[in-house]
Order: sequence, then structure tokens, then C-alpha cells
Amino acid sequence: MTKIDAPNAPKPVGHYPHARRVGNLLFLSGIGPREPETDGVPGLVRSAAGNYTEFDFEAQVHSVFRNVRTVLEASGAQWEDLVDVTVYLVNMERDFHTFNRIYAEYFHTSQPCRTTVGIDRLPTPIAIELKCIAALQE
Repeated sequence: MTKIDAPNAPKPVGHYPHARRVGNLLFLSGIGPREPETDGVPGLVRSAAGNYTEFDFEAQVHSVFRNVRTVLEASGAQWEDLVDVTVYLVNMERDFHTFNRIYAEYFHTSQPCRTTVGIDRLPTPIAIELKCIAALQE
């Protein structure tokens, strides 16, 4: 087993690696849309009181895909190696159709298996997180 830390990806919010390789399988830890440089959430602005003043779910979706690609590349993998994607959405009713549309843009040729789950919350103020498995070329 090989532990992989991707220096250009957002830091994990706990004590775990970005990914772990076991044989030709690559297991990515949950990856959200936080920006690696600032740790901020794209499209999310809060007032001093902590209320949302801006919320752009599309910006979070594009960012989470960038972060997944960054971890894949740091692991010696590529986008087309993804075989399974689990999607966690904090607001299924509001965000599923937008996510599905953007997902189709990124996966128009390769089509990994996918499960989408609605959840109450994530550990940071994000609206989406992905858990991915890739099969690496021998």
C-alpha cells in the first residue's frame, strides 16, 4: 500500500492521505471544492454574522472536479482511470440537476459508475464532496 499526499490539492481536514494505492487500484479520500491556495470555498461568501451573502454551487462543482484531477495526477493517474464516483450533496433537491448537467460535461467519454447521496452536512461549509476509485494502467 502506498500513501499519496498531493501538495497542490487542498489539505485534508483530518489525519488521512489524499489517496492510497493498493495494487492497481487508487482510492481517493473525500475531496471537496476548497481552494488549495486559500482554503476558501469558491462561490461562497459569508457576512460577519456568518450568513451566506453569495452561494454559487456551479463554482463548487467545477472546483471539486479540479481537485480530484489534481489528486489523480499526483498519484500517477488520469481522469479516464476513474471507475467509481460517490457524490455527497448537502441539498439534493436544489443541487442534483445542476450537478448532473456539469458531471456530463466532464464525463462525456469516460463513464465511471456513480452513486449520489443526499446528506445533512459536511465537516466544512461545502455543498459537495466526491469519493473516487481509479484503476491504474499496469
